[in-house]
Amino acid sequence: MLSLPGKLGRLCDGFSRREFLRVGGAAMLGLSIPKVLALQARANTVLDASQPLNGFGKAKSVILLFLQGGPSHLDIWDPKPDAPTNVRGEFRPIKTNVPGIQLSETMPLLAKQMDKATLIRSVSYTPAGLFNHTAAMYQMVTGSTPDEVSPSGQLDPPSPKDHPNVASHVSNFRPADVPMLSSVQLPRPMQESGIIGKGGNAGFLGRAHDPYFLFQDPNQEIKLDDLALRAEVPPARLERRADLLQTINAGMPELEKVAESYALNEYYEQAYDLILSQRARNAFDLEQEPDDVRDRYGRHTWGQSVLLSRRLIEAGTRFVQVNWPSVANGDPLTTAWDTHAANFGPLRDLHCPKLDMALSALLEDLDQRGLLDETLVVTIGEFGRSPRLGVSTSGNSNAADGRDHWPYCYTGLIAGAGVRGGQVYGKSDATGSTPLEDPVNPRDILATVYHTLGIDPRTEVLNHLDQPRELVKGDAILGLF
Repeated sequence: MLSLPGKLGRLCDGFSRREFLRVGGAAMLGLSIPKVLALQARANTVLDASQPLNGFGKAKSVILLFLQGGPSHLDIWDPKPDAPTNVRGEFRPIKTNVPGIQLSETMPLLAKQMDKATLIRSVSYTPAGLFNHTAAMYQMVTGSTPDEVSPSGQLDPPSPKDHPNVASHVSNFRPADVPMLSSVQLPRPMQESGIIGKGGNAGFLGRAHDPYFLFQDPNQEIKLDDLALRAEVPPARLERRADLLQTINAGMPELEKVAESYALNEYYEQAYDLILSQRARNAFDLEQEPDDVRDRYGRHTWGQSVLLSRRLIEAGTRFVQVNWPSVANGDPLTTAWDTHAANFGPLRDLHCPKLDMALSALLEDLDQRGLLDETLVVTIGEFGRSPRLGVSTSGNSNAADGRDHWPYCYTGLIAGAGVRGGQVYGKSDATGSTPLEDPVNPRDILATVYHTLGIDPRTEVLNHLDQPRELVKGDAILGLF
């Protein structure tokens, strides 16, 4: 709900001075949409993207498919058929539509789309503290190592002192230029055990820059009451209120200070536009998609979430983060990538078919719609999996066919926005244990995201203590373009 605090008083159309800026169902996480829009617009250090160079400014939007839980790079993206049995595992490599590039047999559909994407097989970092999921996810989506790690290895809950999620910086410097949500995260926040959402919000940028959190399963009916008008506030009345606001702003200069304090300006107009345009509600309506398209992405939470990401960026959202819809350290036998207890059965029968179907559909769909050239797609987890089976690398116990956490070398996939398709960037060693060529830190991937959006990765923002902080201390991977 949008409201202006103040003394009660009746206006000409019968509602109070306090009520004249009240809009049903528009509150987002406790903040009014105008405040969200106003704070998002404080962006003044974006570089000139009129002449893209090495991908700079090429992207209009970003889709981050975040595989929280840490999928095994050897069993999906970087097969090692010549490695010892206890390394190469059960899966065979298969050819792709790009000569010389192989994937695991778990990804047959993606193999037909590899000409549209690049594999980065040299992602690597040394963890700070115990490398549990939460710490690794925080680093992957903020570009900063965690400030505090408890003795158990679990991080503290989300805090206003945290470093912002990449989407929050993007919505700050590249707000949507149409009446649309700037950033969205779905279908659930990142989570390990009881730590929910660490690294997923705006942190010291302020809650106005938090992504819009869906908290729903797109494979079910989506309810969006917070983007709808109340029944008692028809569109005509809301438009009349907007006209009244303009009249007050124009004819009562003595209210300028009050207007500034309560954002009685263009951001309220944007809020009205967001609600009246129905653009966001239409984007979330998957019933508008043909059945064959929905089937192609997969009739499951992950598939429909990825399809929804395409609809959102098509409607004008700048950044969509789709989280693998399982708690990061969940049960691998049902939904999770955390394959300590069993690796090959869950990947073959459960997880990889969903990933393969949705990711290949997204690349093909974006390309056919002419959106891939202006949309950056990044698919990655917080780390990979140990090359050797049945060993402990993080203090966890592992079954004979289980793989432990491995941040020292793993793979990410990147496509669109000027990234050359059909290539492999970087190289891992014979067992997928360490990079041999062109190591890439997660910070460099985030720097590449900013770069493609026309934002200098070294731009400084002020934290909660008014101290300057760079967006990310990484370098854009120019060899991708």
